[in-house]
Amino acid sequence: MLQFDRVSLDESTDALRAEVREFLGENQMHFPHPNSDFVTGHDPEFSRKLGEKGWIGMTWPTEYGGAERTFFERYVVTEEIVAAGAPVSAHWIADRQSGPLLLRYGTEEQRKTYLPLITRGEAFFSIGMSEPDTGSDLASVRTTATREGDAYRVNGTKIWTTDAHRNHYIICLVRTEPPGDNRHAGMSQIIIDLKNDDVQVRPIANMAGGEDFNEVVFEDVLVPADRIVGEPGNGWEQVTSELSYERSGPERFLSAFRVFVELVRACGENPAPHQAAAIGQIAAHLMTMRRMSISVAGMLEQSKDVAVEAALVKELGNNFEKVLPEIARLAVPSGPEAAAFRSTFEETLLLSPSFTLRGGTREILRGVIARGLGLR
Repeated sequence: MLQFDRVSLDESTDALRAEVREFLGENQMHFPHPNSDFVTGHDPEFSRKLGEKGWIGMTWPTEYGGAERTFFERYVVTEEIVAAGAPVSAHWIADRQSGPLLLRYGTEEQRKTYLPLITRGEAFFSIGMSEPDTGSDLASVRTTATREGDAYRVNGTKIWTTDAHRNHYIICLVRTEPPGDNRHAGMSQIIIDLKNDDVQVRPIANMAGGEDFNEVVFEDVLVPADRIVGEPGNGWEQVTSELSYERSGPERFLSAFRVFVELVRACGENPAPHQAAAIGQIAAHLMTMRRMSISVAGMLEQSKDVAVEAALVKELGNNFEKVLPEIARLAVPSGPEAAAFRSTFEETLLLSPSFTLRGGTREILRGVIARGLGLR
């Protein structure tokens, strides 16, 4: 059964929001061409500055470098940074899901080793889930990790791996046992060093000319056994809990936000009736998505299981991100005042095919939602 708690951001977050906006204004040199798609800007220096502010790992315990702030405070920082189009991809995955995964399932040594580096903006992580020829069927992963004494020998390939050519580590979903009747059994997660473990990383160019996605190949890669995350064989449970963090944040409906910003600017203070209608339609969608996402943040604050609600946020967010540019395109003026809009629109149009891939395709998300509603 779906449940979206009625929650609101605490008024105490207003001061934090103003602080974030001031910080972004002072660091505009890091993003002279803003883009609200969170994977487009990889800027380690900007990430380190966020770490110095205590805005990476905000909800984590102070003993691991965190700030022990609320999910609502983290939401405000995330929302402002993404909406401004700041370059966040370097630390993004580590902050959003790799760190929480290690906090929940990792060993104490893993927490002490990796989490302080993440919060300082000095260690960046990728996700090793998707594989070639398996579509969105995560349970069909074929990458293996075979135990050999104090190590695991890893063989296989991961694909659509964001920023693997730039990041330091990847947490891979692997098979530590042969597949059996239960397709979800025998999976584990393991930390692999992308810089020092003899991994082959092959960037994949996208239509916009970027190379954010990668193919990552493991050929007899030996990884110390103490880099297994959680209990061997518990990988499926861990991955599904991890995806709740990946699917529910404001970045899931703000990737095309700059198109909306430039539409409002181009239409000016006195938009024509059809322009006002388009702006109102987009704003209504945006506010609804935002309320749902904030609700999930509140439920995460209370340690509730939000797997189904998070899947719904991403599914609706994907649809919104596809529809937004089309609504805006039909309403934007044709004169020189729309030059910035056209530039942002064209870039978003080229990037948009990836919006429905990352974090689970629409078909997979709808399956999660259907199961949550008892329909399958």
